[in-house]
Amino acid sequence: MVRLSRIVVLVVLLAGLGAMASAAFAQTPATPPAAEAPKTDAAAPAAGAPAAPATPAAPKIDSGDTAWVLMSSALVLLMTAPGLALFYGGMVRQKNALGTLMHSFIILALISVQWVLWGYSLAFGPDKGGIIGGLEWVGLRGVGQTPNADYAATIPHQVFMLFQMMFAVITPALITGAFAERKKFSTFIVFILAWATLVYDPLAHWVWGVGGWLRNLGALDFAGGTVVHISSGVSALAAALVIGKRRGFGHQPMPPHNLPLTVMGAGLLWFGWFGFNAGSALAANGLAGHAFVTTNTATAAAALAWMFTEWASRGKPTVLGAASGAVAGLVAVTPAAGFVTPMASIAIGAVAGVICYTACNLKAKIGYDDSLDVVGVHGVGGTWGALATGIFATKLVNDAGGDGLLYGNPKQLVIQIMAVGVTLVLGFVMTTVILKVLDAVMGLRVSEEDEMAGLDLSQHSETAYALGGGGEYSVSGGAFEEAMRATQAKARAAH
Repeated sequence: MVRLSRIVVLVVLLAGLGAMASAAFAQTPATPPAAEAPKTDAAAPAAGAPAAPATPAAPKIDSGDTAWVLMSSALVLLMTAPGLALFYGGMVRQKNALGTLMHSFIILALISVQWVLWGYSLAFGPDKGGIIGGLEWVGLRGVGQTPNADYAATIPHQVFMLFQMMFAVITPALITGAFAERKKFSTFIVFILAWATLVYDPLAHWVWGVGGWLRNLGALDFAGGTVVHISSGVSALAAALVIGKRRGFGHQPMPPHNLPLTVMGAGLLWFGWFGFNAGSALAANGLAGHAFVTTNTATAAAALAWMFTEWASRGKPTVLGAASGAVAGLVAVTPAAGFVTPMASIAIGAVAGVICYTACNLKAKIGYDDSLDVVGVHGVGGTWGALATGIFATKLVNDAGGDGLLYGNPKQLVIQIMAVGVTLVLGFVMTTVILKVLDAVMGLRVSEEDEMAGLDLSQHSETAYALGGGGEYSVSGGAFEEAMRATQAKARAAH
């Protein structure tokens, strides 16, 4: 306990130093560059002549911006498959490895189609009362190769749509960690489509869509603290409560079956997250570089904070802990990356490492089975990041953002609190309703025998590790049924 208290004090001091440094920068505003005279090919008007009305420049595609956003889209895709797939897949038991990988992989396909057909139109289409986008852009009608100045004036509209698609893909994939090892695959498919349409698309419009009511209120979310992480985290909590615990949870050991896969996945998430955050500048400019710096800095601080906290409380630092800490830092800095200073990002990351570690270790005491700690990392980390944005944000970094509490604007923190609360309510209530309906219509869980046998075999007729070019369960037809019955019998005997 003495060591734990020392580590916590160290982390708090580190966070405090970041906060003080961030506040100090507020006292010394950056000197803006001298304004450059606008260039024009037309001759200057004669003295005393009436000035011609200014004609706004037509949106023009910038090849550098377009290349960067396309690359960022690919990086965010990488975060889902293979990044998240490996991160989650290594943490489950061996008999559920393929089923877990399948969740992330098939969501990439499923939401890619949903987004083109109707998701993008609902999220970013012409506003309807601040609540939802209209259906004018269904099937990408009107979403072409020319820029849409409302969202990004220097890249094709389709490129903006593609970038946002990758956010829509990874968000429901995050939720799957909460119900890993026990959900029916057929129900999973319907759940993902319903959740994306009824939770993600409206929330994305509220926060990011032109005319969205939270955007109009002034809520700041640079790359998805509310839209992605809080929504998935609170939905994961609802899923864990409605679906129930895994068979044997709390009584049988359920260790990760392949930590190297998990660490590889965490590394790919860290790498891909630069597209997630820096790409959200929607241009290859200074703000993108700044978001890159704050993202890396917060992630490093969170990994260290989690590691030292765990070391102090358990006696040894773990690889899984360091990887989880890095992801917690990535989550926490996401809403703030383009609004806060690098010193503030250290404070955000350090606090995230401590509170997310604490939250993940409370689930057993509280009594819910969030298989892969989606609530503790994404729900808690995303909430802290959204609130921290209201504390540390400064227009010295991004004049299109706002000043936070430390820069003399407590109203911004109040707005952030409201955005967090609205997201929590929407995500929890709507997810609960969707799951209850699906449970009544289709059933949510596999049978006890199928769960004991593992989802790889019972849902996909495969096994992750078949040595020697084949394996006991690399079978089909009657042979599969026989193998399945034998495995279920073994599971019943073991249980």
